[in-house]
Amino acid sequence: MKKIETPLDEKTIKGLKAGDFVEISGIIYGARDAAHKRFFEIMKNRGKLPFDIKGQTIYYVGPTPTPPGFIIGSCGPTTSSRMDIYTPALIKAGLKATIGKGVRSEAVRQAIVKHRAIYFITYGGCGAYLSQFVRECQVIAFFELGPEALYKIRVEKFPVIVGIDSTGRDIYSF
Repeated sequence: MKKIETPLDEKTIKGLKAGDFVEISGIIYGARDAAHKRFFEIMKNRGKLPFDIKGQTIYYVGPTPTPPGFIIGSCGPTTSSRMDIYTPALIKAGLKATIGKGVRSEAVRQAIVKHRAIYFITYGGCGAYLSQFVRECQVIAFFELGPEALYKIRVEKFPVIVGIDSTGRDIYSF
């Protein structure tokens, strides 16, 4: 098990290979389809994103309502391919990692290689389990989108697997 901290740098990314089991600690950002559409519109209009994207990790998540006494509700990954139309532009802008589930498009794989980024997968259907690795969570933008808002999430030992490494090796094509 490899242990890494965010934000990610090139040395850390280069040391990860497709199939590696990893624990992430630090800040990640949670965003789903609607937030990604907003990111894309902001970038298209040369606006400023609501967070500094350079070196960051986006988790494709839309948490369920938070039960009393908990930090976050169930927070399992959503299907990554739905964000594929937005991901290459975000990677070009400095995003270094995404976390989700499932295969990615060839355009995303190429952007990962070109800009030395990485794609992590995590366990689908395990949102309640994954919530135990969250230490803090707050909505920082797009409040009106509810569970599809932009979240700033501090995680500790969040479990992922390298799905596509910075050389383009893809766990789904082994």
